[in-house]
Amino acid sequence: MSERRTLAWAGVDAGKGHHWAAVVDGAGTTLWSKKVDNDESAILTALGEILELADEVRWAVDICGTASALLLAMLAAHGQQVVYVPGRTVNRMSGAYRGEAKTDARDAYVIAETARHRRDFTTIDVPAQLAADLALLTSHRSDLVADRVRMINRLRDVLTGVFPALERAFDYSAHKGALVLLTGYQTPAALRGRGPARLTAWLAKRGVRNPGTVASVAAEAAAAQHTVLPGEDVAAAIVADLATQILALDERIKRVDKQIAEVFRTHPQAGIIESMPGIGPILGAELVVAAGDLAAYADAGHLASAAGLVPVPRDSGRRTGNMHRPKRYSRRLRRVFYMSAQTSIVNDGPNRDFYLKKRAEGCRHVQAVIALARRRVSVLWALLRDGRLFTPVPATQAA
Repeated sequence: MSERRTLAWAGVDAGKGHHWAAVVDGAGTTLWSKKVDNDESAILTALGEILELADEVRWAVDICGTASALLLAMLAAHGQQVVYVPGRTVNRMSGAYRGEAKTDARDAYVIAETARHRRDFTTIDVPAQLAADLALLTSHRSDLVADRVRMINRLRDVLTGVFPALERAFDYSAHKGALVLLTGYQTPAALRGRGPARLTAWLAKRGVRNPGTVASVAAEAAAAQHTVLPGEDVAAAIVADLATQILALDERIKRVDKQIAEVFRTHPQAGIIESMPGIGPILGAELVVAAGDLAAYADAGHLASAAGLVPVPRDSGRRTGNMHRPKRYSRRLRRVFYMSAQTSIVNDGPNRDFYLKKRAEGCRHVQAVIALARRRVSVLWALLRDGRLFTPVPATQAA
């Protein structure tokens, strides 16, 4: 007769400087609870002690980002599978256990207990080198884009205080020529002194598209204001500095975009992913990062569910048929499919036709785009399964 295997659950409250790990047995009794520095030797020591406690240890963490990267990599190297227990779930489960004080040890215990009682948490796959590179690059790009938005808002705010007509004249988030203009001229008097003809030549020398149009719009704004506002000189210097920084940031984003495209296109399925209308290398890279191993999804429904595109019932009393977005899904993955669906409806084709069909049925814009996103998940999954590129005409008809 074979011996019965012992089983234990390890919960890790992850942090940047250190983690706290707690291990419980099948009865919920704490077998091990210690602080573990976020250091290779400390993690290795703790790992050895924990694995000695049972024949099999099931791991759970509350963070699957950079703070737990070393821990997850070491667990994967030792053949240990880890599930992700969201922080919100941990907070809700905490009320079921004695004590009100929030400590790392208590949180780790709750994580372990939650994993012991539930089997529906997502397994964390430690990314391969390609996915890890894309995760870092896309995260860095998001930071740069956020910095750009902040600078644009600051520029518009300062410019409104001294030259509101010029602030209204251009969309500075999309008009490079307007930003180039602001590096040299920020006040009505300066623009009037330069004059439209000389301003056009100045802009053309700096590679601005349609310099005459930019100069004409700027001259019109300058003609509309002759009042000198308080702080104009200081504000002008700030605006020029912000415009210069934004232009430099645009160049940095371009370089990162090029790097992302180069790395993404080494992915074996990059060509298939990019063949889908609305998905370029940036969204494609975010898809790889957010979805992980696309082959791990049993069918299109599982992939759509992970993206929060499969509504779940939320009935109460006599009310039935209430369908809502699920609480647990990847917001990043949902954003990829939503943004790609929205981009795909710009041009004529099956995506736009489906969108217009849904609008004709009474769906609002967002509802129609979400419906299209769900449909596109099925199409993409089928393409990846069959290893073929997207074509506007179904393969059976094309044959």
